[in-house]
Amino acid sequence: MLALTSALKDWALELGFYAAAIAPVGPSPDHDRYAAWVEAGHGGAMAYLARHTEPKADPRLLLPEAQSLILVGLSYAWPVDPGLRRDPSRGQIAAYALGDDYHEVMREALIDLDGWLRAQTGRSSHGRVFVDSAPVLERSWALQAGLGFIGKNTCLIRPGLGSYLFLGGLLVPEHLAYDPPPQRMSPGRPDDEEQSPQWLLASGRTGACGRCTRCLDACPTGAFVSPHLLDARRCISYLTIELRQEIPEVLRPGLGNWVFGCDVCQEVCPWNRRAPAAAHPRLQPHPDRLSPPLIELLALDRQAFADRFRGSPVLRAKWEGFLRNVCVAAGNWGDPAAGEALAMHLHDSPPLVAGHAAWALGQLAGGAGRGVLAAALELAQEPGVRAATVAALTAAGAGQA
Repeated sequence: MLALTSALKDWALELGFYAAAIAPVGPSPDHDRYAAWVEAGHGGAMAYLARHTEPKADPRLLLPEAQSLILVGLSYAWPVDPGLRRDPSRGQIAAYALGDDYHEVMREALIDLDGWLRAQTGRSSHGRVFVDSAPVLERSWALQAGLGFIGKNTCLIRPGLGSYLFLGGLLVPEHLAYDPPPQRMSPGRPDDEEQSPQWLLASGRTGACGRCTRCLDACPTGAFVSPHLLDARRCISYLTIELRQEIPEVLRPGLGNWVFGCDVCQEVCPWNRRAPAAAHPRLQPHPDRLSPPLIELLALDRQAFADRFRGSPVLRAKWEGFLRNVCVAAGNWGDPAAGEALAMHLHDSPPLVAGHAAWALGQLAGGAGRGVLAAALELAQEPGVRAATVAALTAAGAGQA
C-alpha cells in the first residue's frame, strides 16, 4: 500500500501537479460550516451552492465504492508588472484566467492519473474526477488531506507554494495510505480575534496567519465579515463573474480596473511572496490577457469577445457581464478618452451594458459625458437604462461643477 501510494504521488507530480495528498472517504469535513454559510446568504445569487447537499455532505454518494480521495494542487501564480497593475487605463484579469481553462488542464491530468492507478491494480471501473465539476467541498477535503491550512482570506495556503493553487480530486475504490490533516499546534488567544492558530503539516512545515490582517484590510469592497468569513456578495470575483445582474452602484468604485476576478487578497499575502510561477505550458499567460487596454476591450463585440477568450475561464462572465465590468472599470478610470467607446454601448448594447455605460459616462472627468448622456436621455426607452442615464447626468453635472 505504501509503495503504491508513493508511486501514485510521484506520477501525479510527473503529470504536472505540484502536490498530492490522500484522505479516507467519509462524511465531508467542515460541511456544517459550509451549510451555515450558504444559509446565511453569503453566497449571494449562486443558487447552485445550495443544491446537491447530500453528496456535498458525503462524497460516497458520487461513487459508493470509493475508499480514497486523492487531492491535487496545481500552481497558477504569475508575477504581474506593478506598473501595468496600477495603470487605470488597463483592465485587470485574475491570474487564474490568464492561461487556458484550468478545468480542462486538470481534468485531463486526473483522468491520466486514474488510468495509471487502474493499470497498477487491475481495476476495470473508472474513478470519479472532479475539478469544480461535482458537489465536493474541495478546499475542506484538501485541508483534511494535509495539503495546507486555511488562511484568513479563506484560501488554502500550502507553505512553499502559497495560495495560488487550483484544487482537484479523484475518488477511487482503492484503499491507499492516507495523509494526516494538519496538526493544530497552538489554539490562538480566545480574546484576540486577529490571532490565528499555527498548523503543523506532515512535511514538517508550519503555517499560520498569526495576527496578520493584510488580506482583510486590503479588500477594496470590504468583503470579509471577519477572519475566515467571506461575504461573496461584496467580493470582486463574485461581482465580475458570478453576478448576472447590475453591480450595486455603491460597490462599483471598489472594483477599480478589475474586469474579471480579483487577486488583491492573495497579492498582499506574505505566503505568496516566494510562490513559484506557474510552469505548466497551458497555464502560461496569453499576451492579450495581461492588463489589456480598456479602450480595446470596450470595442469587443460578441464574436470578438468569443474569439479573444476562446478556451479561457473569462468566457464564464459572458459578453454582457464582461462588458458590464469593462464599463465600470472605464468609469473608475474617468478619462474622457473612453467617452466615445462608452457612448456606443449606451446606444447599441443590451440594458445591462447600457446602464453601466451610462454610469461610466457620468464618472468622466470634468463632466465630459454630460452631452452624450443628455442626448441619450431623449431616446432612452428601457426603464432601467433611462433611470441610469438620469442618475449619470446628475453625477456628470456634479463633476462638471
